Amino acid sequence: MDDSLNFDTLAVRSGTVRTDYNEHSEALFLTSSFCFNSAAEAAERFKHSEDYYTYSRFTNPTVTMFQERLAALEGGEACIATASGMSAILSVVMAATQAGDHIVSSRALFGSTLGMFSQIFGRFGITTTYVDPNDLDAWRAAVRPETKLFFVETPSNPLTELCDIEAIGKISKAAGALFVVDNSFCSPAVQQPLKLGADVVMHSATKLIDGQGRVLGGALVGSRAFIMEKVFPFVRTAGPTLSAFNAWILLKGLETLSLRAERHSASALHVARWLEANPCVKRVYYPGLESHPQYEIARRQQRSGGSVLAFEVLGDTPEQQRENAWRVIDGTKLCSITANLGDTRTTITHPATTTHSRITAEARAAAGITEALLRVAIGLEDVGDICTDLGRGLQK
Repeated sequence: MDDSLNFDTLAVRSGTVRTDYNEHSEALFLTSSFCFNSAAEAAERFKHSEDYYTYSRFTNPTVTMFQERLAALEGGEACIATASGMSAILSVVMAATQAGDHIVSSRALFGSTLGMFSQIFGRFGITTTYVDPNDLDAWRAAVRPETKLFFVETPSNPLTELCDIEAIGKISKAAGALFVVDNSFCSPAVQQPLKLGADVVMHSATKLIDGQGRVLGGALVGSRAFIMEKVFPFVRTAGPTLSAFNAWILLKGLETLSLRAERHSASALHVARWLEANPCVKRVYYPGLESHPQYEIARRQQRSGGSVLAFEVLGDTPEQQRENAWRVIDGTKLCSITANLGDTRTTITHPATTTHSRITAEARAAAGITEALLRVAIGLEDVGDICTDLGRGLQK
């Protein structure tokens, strides 16, 4: 595909390969394996399995089309798709580290990511130091001789904290560490970390890339050398594989990604401003607001504020805060009470008792996740209706 093409054209056209039937929409290859014309051909293709279709655990034409399209949108050389966002994190860490190695990570992480780093990788001798994502001196101080990987999610889940990707990228390069950025909240339609200094971009494609809450998926985008020589062998052997059907759904999601991201962001900014003016709301977290601590960073590295915001309700005690937060959730009639995000439907959740409930109270407190906090992922409904729906519980 012509490198001079713009984002919206690449989102619709890149990666497409047609069969002899010359179909217009991408073909869906629901097959576990592929046949060969001879034993010699089978031997040759298994010897070079990254270049041929042999078995769908590691190569499938529909998955390849999704990988090539997402790589084009992120500005990367290669992509490996996985079964979920968490399996993408597993794959990149397993590809880049071994027992005795060390990770430096932002402390502002999704609950499952924090659990994987602390509980699972720790059991295998891979240690993690967590730092304030915006304290550059802390990033430098955390580096050890055995440091192999830097990890951030920006914006973070759920407080939408931003990291200065370019600044942290320079520190990671000086340390000789691989720099991985979780771009799930923004997608390449809003932010392209590789252009800012990241080595690898990780996605939960379940979110904005699908965009309609239908399937699970994950992906890693980066240099061809790292993706194909390090990540591909792990995925081939361990099998955290994206299914062909899910890849086909995600391909269709990429076609409308730019349009949806623009609408999500515009509506989220409207709702964030409305919440800031509500006397029952203590604080709003949204990168598009001038009150956001990293507003200037957002202006530099994001095209818009994204679809996700968080806000705190009033309450003198943790018990009262939870009661008031749950009252807002239970008062909604339009918003979906679910932990997914990036959907056409607006979703609302209480992070302390859902997405971050399995981490310790101390870890939640360190991350700023209080009982008063609610996370809302703005969908494509009428923005006035969204505000009215959130207002029901706030009025009570």
